[in-house]
Formats: sequence, structure tokens, C-alpha cells
Amino acid sequence: MLRVVVLGAAAGGGVPQWNCGCAVCRMARTEHPELRSTQASIAVSADGDHWYLVNASPDLRQQLIATPQLHPRAGQLRHSPIAGVILTNGEIDAVAGLLSMREGSPFTIYGHAKVLAILQTNSIFNVLSETNVRRQSIEVDQMFEPALPSGSPSGIEILPFAVPGKSAWYLEGKVHPAGRDGTGDTLGLRIGDKARGIYFYFLAACAEVTDELKSRLAGAPLVFFDGTVWRDDELILAGLGTKTGQSMGHIAMSGASGAIEALSGLDIGRKIFLHINNSNPALLHASAERKTAERAGWQIPADGTEISL
Repeated sequence: MLRVVVLGAAAGGGVPQWNCGCAVCRMARTEHPELRSTQASIAVSADGDHWYLVNASPDLRQQLIATPQLHPRAGQLRHSPIAGVILTNGEIDAVAGLLSMREGSPFTIYGHAKVLAILQTNSIFNVLSETNVRRQSIEVDQMFEPALPSGSPSGIEILPFAVPGKSAWYLEGKVHPAGRDGTGDTLGLRIGDKARGIYFYFLAACAEVTDELKSRLAGAPLVFFDGTVWRDDELILAGLGTKTGQSMGHIAMSGASGAIEALSGLDIGRKIFLHINNSNPALLHASAERKTAERAGWQIPADGTEISL
């Protein structure tokens, strides 16, 4: 059985964002604490004892405290059920949480060479001693099975694949540590139970739904998908920024080319948005945008939601 825990569903900054006074953030601080959400990450396990994080958000310490499945085993002074972290991109909200895992417990970081190069060239990540924390490169369209701490198979098979996106925003105008050629900056994952054949998809960032991606996701039992903005020019209209969703590497939920329309009619069993920005009105339970998403079969999860497949 695959178990999946949503550790956080928000985009960078979380909800409420520390310096934001938008309607969603104001409500999350005051009369609607249920709107609060940490930055996007999930944990997955095939045996309930060993867990793999997909991305390590800056809120990781808070997420681990709130998630009993990821607590140290009773009676042990030093223990973590986290066996590895799979990185889908090099953005701050996907890698900064690694720094909270520097206390000596062994685990493996799995990432594309382009993302691992970002970690390698930033000396702050050297606090993750390679004595305890291995870094293993993963390849686009090549299945791999993360190992348990003992070295034995985990029973989870993961297929990374390239999706339309962009490199981390803090690298804009700079030379990428791994060069500019090729894919690997933005990955989607097909995560499956090797023994049972059940699987789901995880895409925290996606700039466009291509025909190839539609074919890949069609008929999937479960899809976690990029829900950063409701409309492409959302941040501009709200006076919160100058960038469109597309320029940040994120597709909008709505519109003729948005995720809701593009992924309709694909017989996906369960569709869940995550990486949702505080500017997105679909976060508000009574909003027209939320109702539109729900009518189309989409869910917006609360932190701590667990799904079994």
C-alpha cells in the first residue's frame, strides 16, 4: 500500500506569507486559521516505516512536528523514518528544508544533475555531510528505486520526467552551475508501488500542459498538480508583483489553456492542486473560483491530509 501525506500545499512563502497583507493572508492570521498552509511537499511510504519526502520545503521542521508518521521511533535517542528526499527542482521552496536535516541522521538526496549542481556550488549545503547524506543523481525517463537505510529495496519505483518549466528564479541572469543545455530543472514524478502496480503523479511546477503530458497523466488514479495561480496575471492585478505565472514557470488553474480545462476528460481518479500561492482566490472556501475548481473535480488539501492507494 502506498501512503501519501501532504506536508504542505502552499507556494513559496506559505499562507499567510510573512510580509503579505492580501485578503487571504489577513483572513488566515485572524478569523480563518484553517486557511494556513505550509510550503508544498509530500511524504510517501510503501511500508509505513520508511518515508521519502518529495522536496524539502523551508517549513520542514514545522511539518515534521505536525506529522506523527515522521516522528522518531519511541525509545530511540536519535532516529528518523525519513530515508530520502527526492528533489523535483532547485527552487528555495524545494531545497531550503534540507538545511533542517543537518543533525546527523543518514538519508539520501535524489535529484537531477542540474539540481545537484546547485547544491554542490552553494557551500551552505556542505552542512549535510556526505558521510551521512548521500547525493544520488537521477535521470529523465529512467526509473529508479530509492533504497532503505540498510541498502535493501524500498518497494517504491519512481520515474522522473521533464515538464515545461524554468530554472530557479535566483539563477535568472546568471550562469547555471550545470550549464544551460538540456532538461532537468523541472521534473514531474510517477511514483509507484512496485509490488502492486499502483501509482500516482506529482508535478509541483508546470508551465504548460502538452499533448505528451496529457497522454502520460490519462487514467492515473491520483495526480498532484501545480496550482500556483488562478489566472496568469493574478499577481499583477492584485498589486503583489510584476510577474505572470508563466514567467515564473507555472500554469494558471483557469482559462482556456489552464490546468482545469487542459486536464479535463482524462479519466484521472483524483485531482489535487498544490503549490498554491497566497494570492490565489481558490484558497477561499466560499469563493466562486473554489467552487469552479471543485465542480471540475479538483481538491485543495489541508496540511496533514493522508491518502492511501
